[in-house]
Amino acid sequence: MATTKWSIDPTHSEIGFKVKHMMFTNVSGKFGTYDATITTDGDNFENAAIEFSADIASVDTANADRDGHLRSGDFFDAENHPKLTFKASAFKKINEGSYEITGDLNIKGVSKSVTFPVEYSGILTDPWGNTKVGLSIEGKINRKDWGLNWNSALETGGVLVGEEVKLNIELQFVKQA
Repeated sequence: MATTKWSIDPTHSEIGFKVKHMMFTNVSGKFGTYDATITTDGDNFENAAIEFSADIASVDTANADRDGHLRSGDFFDAENHPKLTFKASAFKKINEGSYEITGDLNIKGVSKSVTFPVEYSGILTDPWGNTKVGLSIEGKINRKDWGLNWNSALETGGVLVGEEVKLNIELQFVKQA
Protein backbone atom coordinates (compact mmCIF):
# COMPACT_ATOMS: atom_id res chain seq x y z
CA MET A 1 0.00 0.00 0.00
CA ALA A 2 1.19 3.53 -0.76
CA THR A 3 2.48 5.73 2.04
CA THR A 4 0.44 8.87 2.73
CA LYS A 5 1.83 11.98 4.39
CA TRP A 6 -0.36 14.35 6.38
CA SER A 7 0.69 17.85 7.54
CA ILE A 8 -0.88 19.82 10.34
CA ASP A 9 -3.28 22.64 9.48
CA PRO A 10 -2.33 25.21 12.16
CA THR A 11 -5.30 27.46 11.39
CA HIS A 12 -7.66 24.68 12.50
CA SER A 13 -5.62 23.15 15.34
CA GLU A 14 -4.91 24.05 18.95
CA ILE A 15 -2.47 22.68 21.53
CA GLY A 16 -4.08 23.59 24.85
CA PHE A 17 -3.55 22.83 28.53
CA LYS A 18 -4.98 23.67 31.96
CA VAL A 19 -3.37 23.74 35.39
CA LYS A 20 -4.92 24.42 38.81
CA HIS A 21 -4.05 27.84 40.21
CA MET A 22 -4.22 28.35 43.98
CA MET A 23 -5.86 24.91 44.19
CA PHE A 24 -9.31 26.03 43.06
CA THR A 25 -9.36 27.54 39.56
CA ASN A 26 -7.79 26.54 36.27
CA VAL A 27 -5.40 28.63 34.22
CA SER A 28 -5.52 27.80 30.51
CA GLY A 29 -2.73 28.10 28.03
CA LYS A 30 -1.67 27.02 24.58
CA PHE A 31 1.33 26.80 22.31
CA GLY A 32 1.09 29.11 19.30
CA THR A 33 3.92 27.67 17.20
CA TYR A 34 4.05 23.94 16.56
CA ASP A 35 4.42 21.34 13.85
CA ALA A 36 3.21 17.79 13.39
CA THR A 37 3.28 15.14 10.69
CA ILE A 38 1.57 11.82 10.25
CA THR A 39 2.59 9.04 7.88
CA THR A 40 0.01 6.33 7.18
CA ASP A 41 -0.45 3.30 4.93
CA GLY A 42 -2.93 4.84 2.51
CA ASP A 43 -5.79 6.28 4.55
CA ASN A 44 -5.45 3.68 7.33
CA PHE A 45 -4.41 5.44 10.55
CA GLU A 46 -3.78 2.31 12.60
CA ASN A 47 -0.03 2.12 13.32
CA ALA A 48 0.48 5.63 11.90
CA ALA A 49 3.86 7.29 12.45
CA ILE A 50 3.21 10.56 14.30
CA GLU A 51 5.67 13.28 15.29
CA PHE A 52 4.94 16.59 17.01
CA SER A 53 6.96 19.55 18.29
CA ALA A 54 6.01 22.85 19.95
CA ASP A 55 8.16 25.94 20.42
CA ILE A 56 8.39 26.69 24.14
CA ALA A 57 8.81 30.40 23.37
CA SER A 58 5.25 30.35 21.97
CA VAL A 59 3.57 29.38 25.27
CA ASP A 60 0.62 31.75 25.85
CA THR A 61 -1.57 31.98 28.95
CA ALA A 62 -2.83 35.52 28.20
CA ASN A 63 -0.49 36.94 30.86
CA ALA A 64 2.96 38.17 29.75
CA ASP A 65 4.54 37.88 33.22
CA ARG A 66 3.29 34.31 33.70
CA ASP A 67 4.39 33.37 30.16
CA GLY A 68 7.87 34.73 30.87
CA HIS A 69 8.01 32.71 34.09
CA LEU A 70 6.93 29.55 32.23
CA ARG A 71 9.75 30.07 29.71
CA SER A 72 12.32 30.52 32.50
CA GLY A 73 14.46 27.88 34.18
CA ASP A 74 11.79 27.52 36.90
CA PHE A 75 9.61 25.72 34.35
CA PHE A 76 10.38 24.94 30.68
CA ASP A 77 13.85 26.57 30.45
CA ALA A 78 13.24 27.69 26.85
CA GLU A 79 16.80 28.97 26.47
CA ASN A 80 18.28 25.47 26.92
CA HIS A 81 15.26 23.41 25.81
CA PRO A 82 13.49 25.38 23.06
CA LYS A 83 11.12 22.58 21.99
CA LEU A 84 8.69 20.12 23.49
CA THR A 85 8.51 16.98 21.33
CA PHE A 86 6.39 13.85 21.00
CA LYS A 87 7.06 10.79 18.86
CA ALA A 88 4.46 8.03 18.73
CA SER A 89 5.51 4.43 19.18
CA ALA A 90 1.95 3.09 18.70
CA PHE A 91 -1.36 4.34 17.33
CA LYS A 92 -3.90 1.63 17.99
CA LYS A 93 -7.53 1.50 16.90
CA ILE A 94 -9.84 0.71 19.82
CA ASN A 95 -13.12 0.89 17.89
CA GLU A 96 -14.75 3.05 15.21
CA GLY A 97 -13.74 6.64 16.01
CA SER A 98 -11.50 5.77 18.97
CA TYR A 99 -7.77 5.23 19.04
CA GLU A 100 -5.04 5.16 21.65
CA ILE A 101 -1.70 6.87 21.10
CA THR A 102 1.47 5.91 22.97
CA GLY A 103 4.81 7.61 22.58
CA ASP A 104 7.69 9.51 24.09
CA LEU A 105 6.96 13.01 25.36
CA ASN A 106 10.14 15.05 25.79
CA ILE A 107 9.98 18.19 27.92
CA LYS A 108 13.00 20.03 29.27
CA GLY A 109 15.31 17.20 28.20
CA VAL A 110 13.32 14.52 30.01
CA SER A 111 11.61 11.83 27.92
CA LYS A 112 8.76 9.72 29.32
CA SER A 113 6.34 7.32 27.68
CA VAL A 114 2.70 8.46 27.77
CA THR A 115 -0.58 7.04 26.49
CA PHE A 116 -3.67 9.10 25.63
CA PRO A 117 -7.09 8.36 24.17
CA VAL A 118 -7.70 9.86 20.71
CA GLU A 119 -11.02 10.71 19.13
CA TYR A 120 -10.80 10.17 15.38
CA SER A 121 -13.27 12.39 13.50
CA GLY A 122 -12.74 10.70 10.16
CA ILE A 123 -11.60 11.83 6.72
CA LEU A 124 -13.42 14.43 4.64
CA THR A 125 -12.86 16.69 1.65
CA ASP A 126 -13.18 20.42 2.38
CA PRO A 127 -14.87 22.89 -0.04
CA TRP A 128 -11.47 23.60 -1.68
CA GLY A 129 -10.75 19.95 -2.50
CA ASN A 130 -8.32 19.25 0.35
CA THR A 131 -8.54 15.86 2.08
CA LYS A 132 -8.47 16.34 5.87
CA VAL A 133 -8.56 14.29 9.03
CA GLY A 134 -9.44 15.44 12.56
CA LEU A 135 -8.05 14.14 15.85
CA SER A 136 -8.87 15.20 19.42
CA ILE A 137 -6.62 14.22 22.31
CA GLU A 138 -7.37 14.71 25.98
CA GLY A 139 -5.12 13.51 28.73
CA LYS A 140 -3.27 14.31 31.92
CA ILE A 141 0.36 14.43 32.90
CA ASN A 142 2.15 15.31 36.12
CA ARG A 143 4.45 18.24 35.34
CA LYS A 144 6.94 17.15 38.01
CA ASP A 145 7.66 13.97 36.01
CA TRP A 146 9.45 16.27 33.52
CA GLY A 147 11.28 18.40 36.07
CA LEU A 148 8.79 21.29 36.07
CA ASN A 149 8.99 21.51 39.86
CA TRP A 150 8.67 25.19 40.79
CA ASN A 151 5.92 26.05 43.24
CA SER A 152 5.07 28.40 46.06
CA ALA A 153 3.28 27.58 49.32
CA LEU A 154 0.13 29.56 50.08
CA GLU A 155 -0.39 31.15 53.49
CA THR A 156 -3.82 29.52 53.62
CA GLY A 157 -2.34 26.09 52.92
CA GLY A 158 -1.73 24.32 49.65
CA VAL A 159 0.34 25.49 46.71
CA LEU A 160 0.11 28.07 43.95
CA VAL A 161 0.47 25.71 40.95
CA GLY A 162 -1.12 22.27 40.64
CA GLU A 163 0.97 19.28 39.58
CA GLU A 164 -1.59 17.80 37.17
CA VAL A 165 -1.67 19.29 33.68
CA LYS A 166 -4.78 18.58 31.62
CA LEU A 167 -4.16 18.45 27.87
CA ASN A 168 -6.79 19.47 25.35
CA ILE A 169 -5.45 19.07 21.82
CA GLU A 170 -7.48 19.59 18.64
CA LEU A 171 -5.69 18.66 15.43
CA GLN A 172 -6.61 18.91 11.78
CA PHE A 173 -4.29 17.43 9.17
CA VAL A 174 -4.17 17.89 5.39
CA LYS A 175 -3.30 15.02 3.06
CA GLN A 176 -0.22 15.84 1.00
CA ALA A 177 -0.24 15.20 -2.75
